[in-house]
Amino acid sequence: MPSKNRPLAAKELSAYEAKRDLAAELLQAVREMKAGQVQVVSSPVIEARKKTGLSQAQFAALLGVSVRTLQGWEQGRKQPSGAARTLLAIANRNPRALLEVAGK
Repeated sequence: MPSKNRPLAAKELSAYEAKRDLAAELLQAVREMKAGQVQVVSSPVIEARKKTGLSQAQFAALLGVSVRTLQGWEQGRKQPSGAARTLLAIANRNPRALLEVAGK
């Protein structure tokens, strides 16, 4: 299994991928889902965006960030800070207000 501390070099990634049995991994994932061993985690950022009814691209533009940054927040890889955190809180509590200010 790859280290989580650093990205794999191209050669390491190729070696890792060559050893994988995707069919077995998929079968195991299905077994885990059927057994209830998988939890769906929802992100407050996703919830805020969905409350506005906007796509990722539209919501990112509204917040003044890149789609990639928004995706990082939604996937939990990054955390919003400062003004973005405040705008997300507004979107969660009162999405219409955020949309009105943005002229949507």
